[in-house]
Amino acid sequence: MAAVAARLDLDGNRIRPMTICMIGAGGFIGSHLCEKLMAETPHTVLAVDVYNDKIKHLLDLPAPATEAGQEARHQPWHGRIQFHRLNIKHDSRLEGLIKMSNLTINLAAICTPADYNTRPLDTIYSNFIDALPVVRYCSENNKRLIHFSTCEVYGKTIGSFLPKDHPLRTEPEFYVLMEDASPCIFGPLEKQRWSYACAKQLIERLIYAEGAENGLEFTIVRPFNWIGPRMDFIPGIDGPSEGVPRVLACFSNENPARANGQIFNVGNPNNEVTVKQLAEIMTRVYSKVSGEPPLGVPTIDVSSKEFYGEGYDDSDKRIPDMTIINKQLGWNPKISLWDLLDSTLTYQHRTYAEAIRRAMAKPVASS
Repeated sequence: MAAVAARLDLDGNRIRPMTICMIGAGGFIGSHLCEKLMAETPHTVLAVDVYNDKIKHLLDLPAPATEAGQEARHQPWHGRIQFHRLNIKHDSRLEGLIKMSNLTINLAAICTPADYNTRPLDTIYSNFIDALPVVRYCSENNKRLIHFSTCEVYGKTIGSFLPKDHPLRTEPEFYVLMEDASPCIFGPLEKQRWSYACAKQLIERLIYAEGAENGLEFTIVRPFNWIGPRMDFIPGIDGPSEGVPRVLACFSNENPARANGQIFNVGNPNNEVTVKQLAEIMTRVYSKVSGEPPLGVPTIDVSSKEFYGEGYDDSDKRIPDMTIINKQLGWNPKISLWDLLDSTLTYQHRTYAEAIRRAMAKPVASS
């Protein structure tokens, strides 16, 4: 059998196996990243999370109880992904896992808009306080960190402060968001919707300061409303039994020198739509996916204040400038919003239809 060709990085160097501590590996982004790492790299992943539902298919499973004497079913990447069930808030094992790794990827966060108003303290603690030990352990142990932040750190665009009919509002420099130039502008304190953005920005500033003062090697990723299969959840079916799912809300760099100290926007500038436009597109895509006729009623306008409650404040635009990531990593977005919604809703329709059938098939105790 011919030997498998070694994978090379963007600079033509052979990719050497390493161990990655991935915090939040059981979530939407983490599960896809784990899949990519298992299928396309020689790396080992220490998958850290409180849930593993979305990565169970990657883990070595014990033989069914009915098949006594049989061995566990091994995946092709047997031994390269290990699940560690722990909460980073209060578990002393975290530092040990980071010490064992060459790279730490931090995906843990509360990032559900409904929580920003109703759980501002949890939002701030989860996105800032709970992330502090991760940054400290990486810095003290000379471990590289890839930290997933958010496009929310930009806050409002400069153009949003101009009169609505001002001609400059249509100029890109007043609304396109650039990692190294755009200011971060938030609303007043009483608008607690900005608690998430402020916490995320502050942890970014801490990471940047650790890099400047203590030599921490880091990369910051700012996702722009990523969507795809496994992103949403129905409580108790494919996510925690409590909580509010998001409506619709592979990043592993193999070239540390190209990414060290960099902040990357990762999104598609061509996919920006209003919430109303998104709802209208989703109804058409869902009709295609489900085979059901399109809704016969129009969308209804509901203000963000009505939906999220007092304290919510709208952001105006989220259009990323992609210059830096294209220059450093040669990456550009390729998938249209329609195709993203098609794959996402196809997955959700298949997953939840089956879950509903199973729930309805369960026997109900008679009174």
